[in-house]
Amino acid sequence: MATATDTAQRTLVIERMFDAPAKLVFNAWTRPEHLVHWFGPSGFTLPTCEQDFRIGGKYKFCMHAPSGRDHWVWGEYLEISEYDRLVFTWTRSDDQPEPWVDNIVTLTFEEIDGKTKMILHHALFDTQTERDDHNGGWSECFDRLADFLRQC
Repeated sequence: MATATDTAQRTLVIERMFDAPAKLVFNAWTRPEHLVHWFGPSGFTLPTCEQDFRIGGKYKFCMHAPSGRDHWVWGEYLEISEYDRLVFTWTRSDDQPEPWVDNIVTLTFEEIDGKTKMILHHALFDTQTERDDHNGGWSECFDRLADFLRQC
């Protein structure tokens, strides 16, 4: 049985403030024409971006690394509260027959004086190493999102 400490150690929480209204930040997550410009770590592209944005709808992304390696992620939208909250499953496979990550991502968006505080809660990873690997990837992804939002 997992303890609270163990659960916390296998959960990733990232808080970022974006200089954009919540509607724009939320839309950047929910529209393929926006996602292709920023989703993925630095230097990655998103050659596959399929999205059926509705509760029960599915998504499938291929993050293509500068090394040429493809990183696939797919899932289902579980909860959508326009401009406030987004919850989806996160399954990831990197050229492996079986997924190596299968968990839940929750995003919250709070507009504060025209800016948006976004909190990512990604849980539960099997190991702290998996959590840490995703911390680096998400952090770079959010840097790219901030750049994208500045251009909008």
